[in-house]
Amino acid sequence: MPCPVTTDVVRAADVLRAGGLVALPTETVYGLGANALDPKAVARIFAAKRRPAFDPLIVHVAALADWPKVAAAMPPHALALAARFWPGPLTLVLPKQPAIPDIVTSGLATVGLRVPNHPLMHAVLESAGCPVAAPSANRFGRLSPTRAEHVVEQLGDDIDLVLDGGPCAVGVESTIVRPDADGVTVLRLGGLPLEQIEAVAGGPVRVAAHESPTAPEAPGMLPQHYAPRTPIVLVAASDVPRPPAGARWGLLALQPGPDAEAPNAWAATELLARDRDLVTAAAGLFAALHRLDALGLERIVAVAFPDAGLGRAINDRLRRAAA
Repeated sequence: MPCPVTTDVVRAADVLRAGGLVALPTETVYGLGANALDPKAVARIFAAKRRPAFDPLIVHVAALADWPKVAAAMPPHALALAARFWPGPLTLVLPKQPAIPDIVTSGLATVGLRVPNHPLMHAVLESAGCPVAAPSANRFGRLSPTRAEHVVEQLGDDIDLVLDGGPCAVGVESTIVRPDADGVTVLRLGGLPLEQIEAVAGGPVRVAAHESPTAPEAPGMLPQHYAPRTPIVLVAASDVPRPPAGARWGLLALQPGPDAEAPNAWAATELLARDRDLVTAAAGLFAALHRLDALGLERIVAVAFPDAGLGRAINDRLRRAAA
């Protein structure tokens, strides 16, 4: 994924090496990056996001060959997945190298590792020469940013530099997987569908059911997350309520429903993919929620998506937003 080493890339790499914070585009969402080997820099991530110290971070490297900088081992299941899906929206939970500070992993003996698929992010990683810890570049628990302006709106002056790489192509966070001797467990649904993971794993994979409010094994496992300021309600497609007269309700749906476009029924409507393409829907999810959240609505009604492919990840984000 070639990208010219521009002045912005050099500046971002310099800021990272100096202990600063840089908002970086990836194919999933924008990340808030710091040198993963610098505990003070990583602490600035937690402060800027107002993120609790018990929620671990994902570390990013430029290429599969860089994994020994971060992880102490790469089990066969993990290597097969990495070889197939990196660079891409897959995070592997692996035993960590001692060089990775405990603040990155929230004291866990494992670390989330990913090779992102965005030319600008890749150029920065190559130029900086260090692994980069980068959770989503937003306030903790709020909507994830898929455009540079979303980062500026939420974090503003709390960070040193924002690199604008355009809208994120995938639009939801990476799928987090823990491969071990017993097989593959998905800890967080995300931009890599289960079906593709199962094709490489050679059969069904487990999806973790546990959610801890104080000791998550990976990011995105808290019961409440990805939330707009506006209250959001998740409903089945067969159970969409009609807004009361005079109410300012917004609708988020895959495609038009019985009342989706009725005159005066909804104060605002976001239809993510009239052709039911879940890739398109995922890419536009957070941007649509940002737009609805900016309108001063009383409520957002989100219609559940087909529970397959990327629809599972979309439903997961909406369920946590509505918690």
